[in-house]
Amino acid sequence: MTDRATEGVDAQPLAPDQARRFTLDPREILVTFFYLGHAPVASGTFGTLGALGLCLLIPRHWHFGLTSAVLALVFLVAGVLCGDWAERRFGGKDPKEFVLDEVMGFFVCVARPGSVFPSMKELIIAFVLSRFFDVIKPPPARQVERWPKGWGIMGDDFVSAVYAWLMLWVLRDYFHI
Repeated sequence: MTDRATEGVDAQPLAPDQARRFTLDPREILVTFFYLGHAPVASGTFGTLGALGLCLLIPRHWHFGLTSAVLALVFLVAGVLCGDWAERRFGGKDPKEFVLDEVMGFFVCVARPGSVFPSMKELIIAFVLSRFFDVIKPPPARQVERWPKGWGIMGDDFVSAVYAWLMLWVLRDYFHI
């Protein structure tokens, strides 16, 4: 049994007005993707825009496919590890402030074989597809969302991102977007 005094800040969710306050906790910076998750509306869309911005910062001489896959994996692991903390910090299952799942989902969507950097048109289509599939959550994403803690937070977006990746692949390779 732990003593409440030793549990620290993570012991109870903060009141709604306190949860909206920014902290310098590295976990908060990460799961809100540099505070984009604190956007008053459409925090998931802002998180995905942040991922698009990060994508544009990838040096053109790097292997794009490998870089995006590694970033997706890093964000997936970090999100699973921080999920329980985020649910306590912001209150509730899959809190709106947690947008690292959208960031990870975008990088899953744009991951591609080869080193060629995608065009701006492809990145915008990836953005739209990421948001679309994250919102509709096709099976089994809705079921995965029920998994506990970070697994559910990240898992449903991973499944949705795979749908977005498949659609982007079809559009790119068969319709030459």
